[in-house]
Amino acid sequence: MKEDLKSIEAQIADLSIEQAMAFLAQQFPNAVKFSSAFGQEDQVITDVIFKNKLEVEVFTLDTGRLFPETYELIEKTRSRYNQNIKTYYPSPQSLEPMVHEKGLFSFYESVENRKQCCYIRKVEPLKRALKDTKVWITGLRASQSENRQNFGLLEWDDANQVIKYNPLLNWSFDQMIDYLKVHNVPYNTLHDKGFISIGCQPCTRAIVDGEDPRAGRWWWEASQKECGLHAVK
Repeated sequence: MKEDLKSIEAQIADLSIEQAMAFLAQQFPNAVKFSSAFGQEDQVITDVIFKNKLEVEVFTLDTGRLFPETYELIEKTRSRYNQNIKTYYPSPQSLEPMVHEKGLFSFYESVENRKQCCYIRKVEPLKRALKDTKVWITGLRASQSENRQNFGLLEWDDANQVIKYNPLLNWSFDQMIDYLKVHNVPYNTLHDKGFISIGCQPCTRAIVDGEDPRAGRWWWEASQKECGLHAVK
């Protein structure tokens, strides 16, 4: 798998994202999945997958701490495309002891606690979701953060032992917004209220003009603004 990266990248280099995902689905039958957190980028990819009936499974991670607006968007998206979106939840065997021992807001107390919460609510469910998967499609864009500018269009994800495809990596914010408008794609109404990057409700705030797009995530700490789903390079 890892050795095939260069060959696959060469074959999809000049394809549209629709064509590239169709190619990957053909190369790896029933083993290509897209993880959606229902951000604007994710809604672009979801629209492409469902409108073109691509053989790509769409799934999401419900941390149990999402905004009501996010849950509303999940249902609106299901209804819009009349398609199932598989949901993975945190394991009670891990979540319950953490909350019992440290409380509901331990992530405010230290980076270590925050990363533990992210691992239990996001990283471990993702590992279950990606079991038997060959290609993991994401909605990452390079301009989202300094960390993500080093990511590749196609790369090997060692933590999950899958090929990771980031089709919107080189898209600008304006390109993404234009797509949503032209195709009338539903999006999270929080985006209209200054929330650019939306995660769990206790860990996300709106940003003001001039702030980094990821400044609203874990705003109380000086970290790399990542939850652990994507390895920082």
